[in-house]
Amino acid sequence: MASMDIGIDLGTATVLVYSGEDGIILREPSVVAVNTKTGEILDVGESAHAMLGKTPAHITAIRPLADGVISNYKMTEVMIKHFLKKACPNSGMRPRVALCVPSLITTVEAQAAGDAALAADARSVYLIEEPVAAAVGAGLDITRSNGNLILDIGGGTSDIAVLSLGGIVCKNSIKMAGNKFNEALMKYIRGKYNLLIGERMAERMKMEIASVDENAEARTFEVKGRNLATGLPGKRLVTRAELYESMLDCAVEIRRAVHSVVERTPPELVGDLYENGLVMTGGGCLLHGLDTYLSHYLKMPVRRAENPVECVAIGTGRSFEYLDQLVDGFIAFSVRKH
Repeated sequence: MASMDIGIDLGTATVLVYSGEDGIILREPSVVAVNTKTGEILDVGESAHAMLGKTPAHITAIRPLADGVISNYKMTEVMIKHFLKKACPNSGMRPRVALCVPSLITTVEAQAAGDAALAADARSVYLIEEPVAAAVGAGLDITRSNGNLILDIGGGTSDIAVLSLGGIVCKNSIKMAGNKFNEALMKYIRGKYNLLIGERMAERMKMEIASVDENAEARTFEVKGRNLATGLPGKRLVTRAELYESMLDCAVEIRRAVHSVVERTPPELVGDLYENGLVMTGGGCLLHGLDTYLSHYLKMPVRRAENPVECVAIGTGRSFEYLDQLVDGFIAFSVRKH
């Protein structure tokens, strides 16, 4: 292969890798397992994620990204290198890499992301903002003079932007996303039932019964954890209705962030938004009732993209097609590595 272009959705919870020829070629948790005594990297991705909360004292399962940005540079470099090697094992060519980053990432954070990819043996690195990647992945034509409103709810951040004529008209990024929904559920279960549950149990409960639709069909979920009074295993049957308030508090923050972007949008484009509506991407948008809730309060149509979880990765990979068309959204371009 003479050249290879790789798009990486470097998410707080999950890393997705997209190749233009093969589509999504890798999807693994953003976790690295390390032996703290020796510094040895034991595992990366799926197998490391299985160790979360289950490791002996000298083994730590680390999430190198927090709130969408790098919190542990060395581990991020290890993780990117592992995934790049896994994505293109037989290629003698170093790939061009597009990395997806939150909208309001700082210059220092952007440089850290680009440097980590270069150190992982990428030929050159582009950074693309999440809402731009999400819009491209959702199939929206962002090069026309027609306003499109995109909301990407990932694990660490929710990114909102109005796009038109290949650029970002206005944007916002908040640290309220999938992980905060999980934390709200963990806090509720601990406060109500004195039961300590893990992140994976909270994620399952969120996906199966959590809702921000007050009139949603009744459902139950058996949650298991450690009883804080006895220190022994415990379980409870939780209803969808009792989780409503916890989920609503999180949804309100996202709705206000979207509202603030719409308020700053030029009047000519607001008319387009009323017609085109809001397009949601990211795993967080799968929360039951969120589309209906946002549509009711924002007074515009709201829909999920056809493939919301993979949208950002697809758009990141396809961003190379738009290098000469986008006037905004590619927030950094790293120096070519020789």
